[in-house]
Amino acid sequence: MRRWFSRAGLIPGLLLLSAVTVGAGQAQPAASSPSSQATHALQKLRQVKTLDLQTAERIAAAGNPSIAAAEARVMQARARVKEARAAYWPRLDLSASATRTDLADNLLSQPLHPGSGLISFEDPQTTYLASLAATWRVFDGFARKFSNAAARYAEQGSVEALNDARRLLMSAVGLSYYSALLARANISIALADEAFNRRQVEDSQARFKAGTGTLSDVLNFKVQINATRNIRLREEKSYKAALYGLAALMGIPEANFPRQVKLARLKDETPREMATPEEEALIAYAYAHRPDILRTEFAVKEAESSQKVARAEYFPWLDVRGSLDGQRYDSAWFESNDFGNSIGVQMTYNLFAGGATRARVWKARSRQLESEKQLEDLKNRVAGDIRKAVAELRMAQEQLSLQRSNTALVEQNRNLTEKEYQAGQVSLVRLNEAQRNLSAARARLALALVSMRLAWHNLEVETGRVLVTYQTGKTP
Repeated sequence: MRRWFSRAGLIPGLLLLSAVTVGAGQAQPAASSPSSQATHALQKLRQVKTLDLQTAERIAAAGNPSIAAAEARVMQARARVKEARAAYWPRLDLSASATRTDLADNLLSQPLHPGSGLISFEDPQTTYLASLAATWRVFDGFARKFSNAAARYAEQGSVEALNDARRLLMSAVGLSYYSALLARANISIALADEAFNRRQVEDSQARFKAGTGTLSDVLNFKVQINATRNIRLREEKSYKAALYGLAALMGIPEANFPRQVKLARLKDETPREMATPEEEALIAYAYAHRPDILRTEFAVKEAESSQKVARAEYFPWLDVRGSLDGQRYDSAWFESNDFGNSIGVQMTYNLFAGGATRARVWKARSRQLESEKQLEDLKNRVAGDIRKAVAELRMAQEQLSLQRSNTALVEQNRNLTEKEYQAGQVSLVRLNEAQRNLSAARARLALALVSMRLAWHNLEVETGRVLVTYQTGKTP
C-alpha cells in the first residue's frame, strides 16, 4: 500500500499545521477594568484647574462605566466576526482512544471453523486508536460569505451603539454641567445682593449715629442680609448636588469631585450663538451621522445578510475530507505501518426538512422588514425632535435678549432709587423693592443664558454633532 505520511514526517506536519491554525486568529486586546478607567479619569481631572464642558465630556467618555460596558460589547462583536471568518479555514481534529475488551467465555469456548481465518483469541484485548482528520467545506450555498457580512454589520452596529451611548452620556453631562453653572451664577447674585445690603447697613448705621437715620433702617438691611444668606446657602447646596451628579457621570470614584477643580465661568452669549440654525440642514446631518440611525441601518443590512444565510439551505453543500488513522493492539507505541489514510468528497443536499428552511427564510425576511420599519420610525422621531429642539432654541434666544434688556433697565432703576433714598426722596420700602427686582432680574438673566446654552447643547445631541464637539473640542 502506498503511504501518504511517514512517521518521520507526521510530527513536523502536525506542528506546522497547528502553527498555521493558531496564526489564523489574532490576539484580542484586553479590556481595561472599570476601576482602572475610573482611576484614570480621576487622574486626568486632577490635572485640570478650569473644567469646561468639552473636557468634562471627554473625561466622562473615558471613565463612565456604561461606556466601558458598551466598549466590551464592541469587542464581543469583533470576536464574532473572527468566529465567522473561521468557517473559511479547514477543520483539523486529532483524536486518540484506548479500549480494553474482555471477551465472553462462551465465545472463547466455541470451536474454530475451517477457513474462517481465525487463529486464536487474546483475552483481555487492548486496542489503541489514533486519528488525524481534516475537513474543508468547499461550497455551502454562500452561507459563509453572508454570515461574515452579517457579523461585520453587527460589529459596525455595535460601534454605532457605543457612539450612541456616548451621545446620550454627553446629554446628561451637559445638563449636570449647566445646572452647576446656574447654581454658581445664583450664588454670585446672592453674594452681590449681600454686599449691597451690607453697604447699606454701614451707611444707615452712620446716619443713625449722626441722628439723621432710624434704627429700623439698620435692622431692615440686616434682615435683608440674612435672607440673602439663606438664598446663597440653598444655591450652594444645589451647586454641590450638581457637582456630585457630574462627578458620577464622569466616572469619578465615589462621585468625589476634586476641590481644586473649578468650572469655567458663564460667559456672555456670542453673535454665533444668537444666530438661527437651519432645520433642514440639521435633519440631513442627523440622518447621515446620528449613531442610532446608523446602527439601525446596519441592523437592516445584517437582517438582509441573515436572510441570504437562511437561503443557503436551498443549495447543496460540498465537503472534502481526509484522515490519517492508526490502530495497534496491546501497545501505544505506533509505528509507520500502523497507519492508513483516506480521502473523500461528500455532497449534502437537503430534499425535505418539514418546511424548516422556508420558515427560517421567512423569519429572516420578517426581521429585515421589522428593522426597515424601525428605521423609518426612528427617522420620523429624530426629525420631530430636531424641529422641537430648534423651536426651543429660538425661544431661549428671544428670552435671553429680552432678559438682558430688562436687566439693564432694572439695574438702572435700582441705581437711581439708591441715590434718591440717600437723598431722602424715596422710602426704604421702595429701595428694598428695587433691590429685589434687580436680584430677580439677574437670576432670570442667568437662567435665560444657561437655557440658551443648554438648548444649543440639546440640539447638538439630537443631531449627533455633540460627538464631533467632544472629540475635537470645536463646534462643527
